[in-house]
Amino acid sequence: MTTPTTPHRTERPAALRVAVLVGSTREGRFAPTVTRWIKGHLDQRDDMDVDVVDLAETPLPTVLPAFGQPPAPGTTEALAPVTPRLAAADAFVFITPEYNHSYPASLKNAIDWHNEQWHAKPIGFVSYGAISGGLRAVEHLRVVMAELNATTIRNTVSLHNAWGLFDADGNMTAPASDAAVKTMLDQLAWWALALRDAKAVRPYAA
Repeated sequence: MTTPTTPHRTERPAALRVAVLVGSTREGRFAPTVTRWIKGHLDQRDDMDVDVVDLAETPLPTVLPAFGQPPAPGTTEALAPVTPRLAAADAFVFITPEYNHSYPASLKNAIDWHNEQWHAKPIGFVSYGAISGGLRAVEHLRVVMAELNATTIRNTVSLHNAWGLFDADGNMTAPASDAAVKTMLDQLAWWALALRDAKAVRPYAA
């Protein structure tokens, strides 16, 4: 007589913590419109929890300590609105414009204040600009984040002539851009789960 077996239950993985890092701090920036759009996509997913880290709202110090030396008094407190949130993230989405063929100094400053917070975590890019769509900013970021042991997602979201892609209410009018976000986030989720599972078995060693 065959004993009936109980179907194996697979528990759903805990939602991924995705930090959206808004790189522009310029007055009159277009970043809030792009950020709202990206956050809308993230909010629709049940496998991701989003935390928007806006560098215009969380300004960081710009004078780094001498190499190998502790930061100046008060620096840890100044970093507190950002550092723990980056450390808690399983993955990142960088939102960046292109300034002078690269990305903003405010974003580089935030990157340079941190190190292990980036290790073995995936990063998806959303860039915007005029005809280039911010692609040169993203290519520069890939090199920098590789040095910090992060994994960058191949498929990006690039908004060419971004100001003409949204209506007066900030709604995206280009279906291809919405499709690009889904592709990027699907890849981000794959890498984030794979790396999170790997680190649970064996801590990452830089």
